[in-house]
Amino acid sequence: MSFTAEVKEELARVEAKRPCCAIAELSALLRVEGTLHYTGGGRMRVEVATETAPVARKTIKLLRSTFGLTTELTVRRSVLHKSNNYLITVVSQPGLPPALQALGILDESLSPIYEVPRWLVEKDCCAIAYLRGVFLGGGFVADPHGDFHFELTADSEPIAIALTGLMQRFGISARVTSRRGSYAVYLKGAEPIVTFLALVGAHQALLRTEDVRILKEMRN
Repeated sequence: MSFTAEVKEELARVEAKRPCCAIAELSALLRVEGTLHYTGGGRMRVEVATETAPVARKTIKLLRSTFGLTTELTVRRSVLHKSNNYLITVVSQPGLPPALQALGILDESLSPIYEVPRWLVEKDCCAIAYLRGVFLGGGFVADPHGDFHFELTADSEPIAIALTGLMQRFGISARVTSRRGSYAVYLKGAEPIVTFLALVGAHQALLRTEDVRILKEMRN
């Protein structure tokens, strides 16, 4: 198991402190890993794809417990990578449009919102939950035995800039780079990575990273 997968598995066990935090975390997960499909007649469905089983379980749990939405799960085996892929489908249902509005994915006219709504992350607890959800959806952190590197994926520049702003709120300085039409928010060096892991609740990963950093400093 990769270090990124270990961190996601740990974060998937972190429970939201308040209902507003659960909404923020789920919003980030859908923003990063979800795809909205319009099927005609005002009907729509959402598909969420992930390669991490704990993330799939948490997404389903949040969808059901927070909004009472019906979901379908399809597990597919990747022959190339010899791993499972999990596809969560939120089928068309009366509660889906208002749920997407509450999540800041759609506006009042049911049109997509292409930024992080300020009201969604106004509280610090919700901002932390949102960052945790973004990492669960599309985060990467390198094994600390190698180079210290960390990324969050974003599908647009406004989202990437919003993520850097959220991280800056907690004293984490991040940068943005563009890659083939998508964007990455990245951290370099152990200190900001450790700060992020502590912030979102990945304490086991934090301790492991700190141990490796101390060993590297002693060798140097």
